[in-house]
Amino acid sequence: MQDFHVKPGDTAVFTKTVGESDVYLFAGITGDFAPNHVNLAYMQRSRFGRLQAHGALLVGFMSTVAGLMAARTPPEANEIAVALGYDRIRFIKPVFLGDTVTTLYRVATVDAARRRASADIEVTNQDGTLVAVASHTLAWLANPPAAG
Repeated sequence: MQDFHVKPGDTAVFTKTVGESDVYLFAGITGDFAPNHVNLAYMQRSRFGRLQAHGALLVGFMSTVAGLMAARTPPEANEIAVALGYDRIRFIKPVFLGDTVTTLYRVATVDAARRRASADIEVTNQDGTLVAVASHTLAWLANPPAAG
């Protein structure tokens, strides 16, 4: 395999405790005010007993680790890494306010000729329980220097 910016097995990690402000701000930004996320009285009567983070917020954390991987592209490469998309996103267990989640991005395959890399993403909580998974594709596009 020719030299490339990333290689199979490369990882990026992001860990964050999900707070009440994260969930409420995300609800405000997206307009997703489902009771699972913002109505404590409702959730206290549910089987979960407490508020849950949005699944899409976890996808945001997935974007964070993808960005960390993309940032490994050296400026002199004259390429810019862009996300081509997420596939097979699954929310396996709920994430509750106060949970600390760790999002791991692991490069699975590299296609240097096509300037692409695929990765597996796993999100675990503070107990090591897998709460979400996805696949992701990064592509590197030519980024010629700006005319000066």
